[in-house]
Amino acid sequence: MNRAIIPIATAVDFAQQQRGKPKGRQAAALDMSEVLAILGPGAHRRDLLIEYLHQLQDHLGCLPKTHLSALAECLKLSQTEVFEVATFYHHFDVVESKNAVNHTLTVRVCNGPSCCMAGAEELIEKLPTLLGSTVRVQAVPCIGRCEQAPAVAVGQHEMGWANHHQIMEAAFGQHTKALPPHCASEPQYKATGGYQLLHACVSGQRTVESVIDTLSSSGLRGLGGAGFPAGKKWAIVREQTAPRLMAVNIDEGEPGTFKDRTYLERNPHQFLEGMLIAAWAVNASAIYIYLRDEYHACRSMLQNELALLKAKPPMPNMPVIELRRGAGAYICGEESAMLESIEGKRGLPRLRPPYVAQVGLFNKPTLVHNFETLYWVPVILEKGAQWFTSQGRHGRSGFRSFSVSGRVNKPGVHLAPAGITLNELISEYCGGMQTGHTLYGYLPGGASGGILPAVLADVPLDFDTLQPHGCFIGSAAIVVFSQADSAVNMARNLMRFFVHESCGQCTPCRTGTAKALALINQPQWNVPLLQELSAVMRDASICGLGQAAPNPIDCVIRYFPQELESRPKGKQP
Repeated sequence: MNRAIIPIATAVDFAQQQRGKPKGRQAAALDMSEVLAILGPGAHRRDLLIEYLHQLQDHLGCLPKTHLSALAECLKLSQTEVFEVATFYHHFDVVESKNAVNHTLTVRVCNGPSCCMAGAEELIEKLPTLLGSTVRVQAVPCIGRCEQAPAVAVGQHEMGWANHHQIMEAAFGQHTKALPPHCASEPQYKATGGYQLLHACVSGQRTVESVIDTLSSSGLRGLGGAGFPAGKKWAIVREQTAPRLMAVNIDEGEPGTFKDRTYLERNPHQFLEGMLIAAWAVNASAIYIYLRDEYHACRSMLQNELALLKAKPPMPNMPVIELRRGAGAYICGEESAMLESIEGKRGLPRLRPPYVAQVGLFNKPTLVHNFETLYWVPVILEKGAQWFTSQGRHGRSGFRSFSVSGRVNKPGVHLAPAGITLNELISEYCGGMQTGHTLYGYLPGGASGGILPAVLADVPLDFDTLQPHGCFIGSAAIVVFSQADSAVNMARNLMRFFVHESCGQCTPCRTGTAKALALINQPQWNVPLLQELSAVMRDASICGLGQAAPNPIDCVIRYFPQELESRPKGKQP
């Protein structure tokens, strides 16, 4: 009997097979050529991913997935890596295709505490009808112009004290580009003695040790919020193995804060000289300036001033300086999250140790500073530590730059003695309360610094003075509210901000902020449950965002119990 013979197939090792094309979405040749044309010639770097995403969005008005695939192929990255970065940052619009976008312009209206007190909610409600379907209106967190509330960005055109007539005129008139500020130029700064201190440092007239001693004696601390002694930080980084790097934080995302922007618009070269002195002191080979994306005008100005500086360096062997652009993530104000963003990644805070002074940017020892800390370095070195320490009130020393907004007659950045009280600050610097308004409460340190009642307006405002009251000074962002407002609604506004800005890395913050907002949005607060949730968030969150997010709620429970016993007054900010 004849039997059919079935041949045995040769075994195939699929793991060794060469795939004809990668898995997933394929980049079309047309999309690839368009991406390469936008990015420009030359080698493309992995750490510039966020810069490339900005270039694509500025050119296309969005980030089509087809172009993200092409970008991933250009950078030899997985599509997942590019997609997760693009979707992490609020300012990137990831869409299926270019044809999926119906709007031609985006108008961003700040819905932070100060802007809501100035009528931002009405703008958010009316603008979609007034501007039409081709203009997208977004309610966004603080954009750093609280003293000009309500603040709006029409495209990249930043507007203060905005009303719907001005916004319509800008939108329909295509006034959507940033207007560079009128700052002190490099020749003007040099005419007043600028860069002479830097010259004295690099020429050997001043030693690194004497400069660090002066800063340490002055008591200058980090003015971004953490308050770490500046001189001590320089000494720590200087002890680390070379090469060393430097990163400057101008992300300034804390609601109520605008001091860095104000000083940068006035005198950028005072900051740049302080930055170069710090880089010289720690022998940093490169400097990375991380600037908030909302500060379009400052970015344009700083690009021009840096180009002039590089063309004629004020010091031999000046470090390489790179200006990096944020993308709308408050979490990148945290130093390690900022370093991750500079590396072209999601802005996720790192676990510590190791600290960034030891293992920082690109795994190198890194000196990280806030803008304002560096801004004061030339002044303190010129006038001496004793001049700085001789300032202050109520047993405190030094100056503080207070970003004041809300129900005062003269909001703005007020340079005042450290330790000044809110009552003194309002009466001496802010022209008093607005007509018809009486002080009811205030935020002493932006969204995360807590909320204090008017009865505590005589507490000195400085590092370490507010902790006994459950608050902290942070970046010295003072938001003043009156009897026309509600502490409960203020807490709701701030918690809504934290929900929006949580990076999502750790459960206590990601879930805790959302749960807290849901609880305080109820007519009746479950105080025991909120207190338990607050304790978990403080104890278990990875970084300061989750640890400080419960502050507004805890302060309302502690200082404004009368609002929890009756319906909150005032409109919800």
